[in-house]
Amino acid sequence: MTAIRVVVVDDQDLVRSGLRMILEAAGGIEVVAEAADGEAGVAAARRARPDVVLMDVRMGAVDGIEATRRIVTADAGRVLVLTTFDLDEYVYAALRAGASGFLLKDAPREELVRAVRVVAAGDALLAPRVTRRLLERFGGDLSVPAPAPELDELTAREREVLALVATGRSNLEIAQVLVLTEATVKTHVSSVLRKLGLRDRVQAVVWAYEHGVVRAGAQAPRSPS
Repeated sequence: MTAIRVVVVDDQDLVRSGLRMILEAAGGIEVVAEAADGEAGVAAARRARPDVVLMDVRMGAVDGIEATRRIVTADAGRVLVLTTFDLDEYVYAALRAGASGFLLKDAPREELVRAVRVVAAGDALLAPRVTRRLLERFGGDLSVPAPAPELDELTAREREVLALVATGRSNLEIAQVLVLTEATVKTHVSSVLRKLGLRDRVQAVVWAYEHGVVRAGAQAPRSPS
């Protein structure tokens, strides 16, 4: 089995060394590069093309948010943001920049390893409900956007699924609301992501809020009793 390739970006030497030790001790993960700031992190990701970039946010010069944006734009790896504080406004900005999720720096080592494996597998680490909390806290000042032309590419059912994803429903919960099988919902979610050019559910939630599919404070519909 090919090892998961990781680039670690953090401005503290001890943090980078500790992350490398934890990840490589877990087996099946290889830290292929380290960087002490965002600009060096972008260069390392473009050079190494890792599966995952572990990205600190608060760094000098080019911070983790701008670095995330550049890495995602260059398709140079999936970004997992490391942060000190839950619901940090920087995390929200990083998600908008294209990060696939975030992890607190004081998370147990087992959670760090699992997070890297989840993101490397192409999944979003952050639960939709947590993403929604971030959007409601830091995205309330978003202006009402014009309808996105990309929405015309979605079927009526796919729009329903997107709205439910954005309000924090799992595939099972969406299936209950729309009276579909869970497999059918999964197919619809995959189609939505493909048509909108999104990587994962986290990005779908952000996209839906920013394009007016749902608004901050919207409530998820109840499933039938």
